[in-house]
Amino acid sequence: MGPALAGKLGLDNGLTQIQASEVVTHLAFYVGWPKAMSAVPVLKEVFAARTAQG
Repeated sequence: MGPALAGKLGLDNGLTQIQASEVVTHLAFYVGWPKAMSAVPVLKEVFAARTAQG
């Protein structure tokens, strides 16, 4: 499962954009900031696609 799919599944199951962003911040302490911050562009892409869909 890729990160984009995980983000979509989270949003499909009621996760808000703010909560998804908080998950990335929380994970940064476990996986390191560089790895967590690499998820930010993926989340932005998922959020943009969601907004475009309506």
